[in-house]
Amino acid sequence: MSSYSSAGVDIGEGERTVALLADAVSSTRTPRVLSDVGAFGGSIDISGLGTSPVLVASCDGVGTKTEVAVGLGRYRGLGHDVVNHGVNDVLVQGARPLFALDYVATSSLVPEAVAELVIGASEACRAVGCALLGGETAEMPGVYVPGAMDVVGTVVGVVEREALLPRSEELRAGDALIGMPSVGAHTNGYSLIRHILADHDIDLATSFPDDPYDRSWADVLCEPHHCYLTEVDALAASGVTVLALAHITGGGLVGNVPRVLPPGLAARIEVGSWTVPPLFDWLVDAGGVEVTEAHRTWNMGVGMVAIVPEGDADRAAASVTGASVIGQLVERGDGPAATLVAP
Repeated sequence: MSSYSSAGVDIGEGERTVALLADAVSSTRTPRVLSDVGAFGGSIDISGLGTSPVLVASCDGVGTKTEVAVGLGRYRGLGHDVVNHGVNDVLVQGARPLFALDYVATSSLVPEAVAELVIGASEACRAVGCALLGGETAEMPGVYVPGAMDVVGTVVGVVEREALLPRSEELRAGDALIGMPSVGAHTNGYSLIRHILADHDIDLATSFPDDPYDRSWADVLCEPHHCYLTEVDALAASGVTVLALAHITGGGLVGNVPRVLPPGLAARIEVGSWTVPPLFDWLVDAGGVEVTEAHRTWNMGVGMVAIVPEGDADRAAASVTGASVIGQLVERGDGPAATLVAP
């Protein structure tokens, strides 16, 4: 006799998963949340958010970093990854995070693993005052290979219409690029990272070479995607005029900074003007990765870029720990939208 469980889907384990993560989700509840865990849809009160509020939404995944983390049994960091990535994406348009949704898919549910991931997402949400409003846990044998997991998140933020970024009409040649430090590879470029590690037969349990914090390879590779809300708030508190922000994800600096520029401007990025984390130096060296390719694949130590007027450059860099002036805007002419140059 056929049943859903004989086809590889265990409804009971799905119900146990929801029960395990209920407290974590409830811990992110804000006064605006109107629905309970288990509702068909999450409900949130958006009254009084401003005189002309705009909702800004982002949906993204953790990518093949999940392969590394799942192989190591490090699920909680994936929850931080998926929330922080989305928060950064709405930040670049001037929005504050309002709520998040998560999606976890696998071939066969392990409730404790999914619950650990959602606990991580809840921790990341609480850190930024954002509700984890709902989500989906999917068990799909035949779509995912045994042991594999896919993690996706949606973050919705809110901003007053007049505060939307970028302020494209105010951007000028000479405006400064302020690079804010990353904490590693974040959630991008892991397919190439895994390829290079496999070529060198790296044991992820061993110590990362010359790491000042005595971390393992696993620690370095599973470091959660950094959230830049604190840094963006520090820029605002310093009185700096932020004209645009760019989240440095897939495509690196040369692929992401141009996304916030008007057609007539380009970014001139000075390689060597910021500190590159040892992970990237090792990967470039061990993988024989060309400089431009490295800067198109990884963040290379810069996870967020703020564009500010030239006169605000020093104050902006000083307001964010570890930040530096990494270049400026120039007239584009017939050239590319971003150029890497020696300092």
